[in-house]
Amino acid sequence: MPRVYNFSAGPSMLPEEVLEQCAREMLDLNGTGMSVVEMSHRSKPFEEIIFGAEDLLREVMAIPDNYKVLFLQGGASMQFAMVPMNLMRSGRADYVVTGQFAQKAADEGKKFGAANISASSKDKNHTYIPRQETLALDPRADYLHICYNNTIYGTKYHYIPETGGVPLVADMSSCILSEPVDVSKFGLIYAGAQKNLAPAGLTVVIVRDDLVGHARGDVPTMMNYKTYADERSLYNTPPCFSIYVCKLVLEWTKRQGGLAAVQRRNEEKAALLYNYLDRSSMFKPCAEAASRSMMNITYVTDGDEITDKFCKEAAKEGLVTLKGHRSVGGIRANLYNAMPVEGVRALVAFMERFEAANS
Repeated sequence: MPRVYNFSAGPSMLPEEVLEQCAREMLDLNGTGMSVVEMSHRSKPFEEIIFGAEDLLREVMAIPDNYKVLFLQGGASMQFAMVPMNLMRSGRADYVVTGQFAQKAADEGKKFGAANISASSKDKNHTYIPRQETLALDPRADYLHICYNNTIYGTKYHYIPETGGVPLVADMSSCILSEPVDVSKFGLIYAGAQKNLAPAGLTVVIVRDDLVGHARGDVPTMMNYKTYADERSLYNTPPCFSIYVCKLVLEWTKRQGGLAAVQRRNEEKAALLYNYLDRSSMFKPCAEAASRSMMNITYVTDGDEITDKFCKEAAKEGLVTLKGHRSVGGIRANLYNAMPVEGVRALVAFMERFEAANS
């Protein structure tokens, strides 16, 4: 069967070059006579992989020297707890709720202290990002938590909130590596890898040095950032295969021309789809124009019946996993880095045919 265009929210498409290299090296990685999934995480070949992946991430994202890069497990969902466990020192933090995952992070934060909702977009079904001037920020908060890109609702911050010195924590699971970002503006960035970085199983945390080492004494060893910082993510067995693929993806990203080039291509892809949505009579974009995501584009039709028909017929054309998240319905096209421009062109062409045939 030929490769399809997979618009899944995650796990998502990986670059074909990366998948082909994985296949070539599956039985023998760099002359070791074994697969990466078999070798010890204490071995020199794997140390070269994990330390190489860290170096590449630092280079590609221009991460300052006073930040730690940690390779963890548990997904972004575990970070909802690890962030307050490690950073909520005075027992108070601010959260901006712009979707389901931002709400889950705030709910988890409430288990460890006062999690103040500084702003919310729930009043308009999370179709927008609150503006800076609407944020009710506590200058004594231990951090402000945001979800930088909202996978389910298709919105994104197009500004970095000013916090007055309070550390800014961002869940970047669905937008990391999609564009350059000034890491120095954040105290901590975390991301589940299964969208732009690697297969599921790996979580990346980028945390400023001064925020490490202040967890309460009752925080479990495996939930303490210092545990991983002290051991360069090798305290226990890490997700070896995902880290290996992450390194390959970072090498691929460099070959594309780095994040500036990746951003230009992502903007081109998003513009192709949004331009059609804005002139379509059948398909209606969900997110407000000023808050639109490049990665996750959400839209609806006039009803479930036509939406279901669209998704089924699209799948027959090799355009798969377009159904929206179960909590909001509709249609969602996820245009992560590995989605080629040709895939978006094929989607738009199909939407044009479908609309003409079903109007």
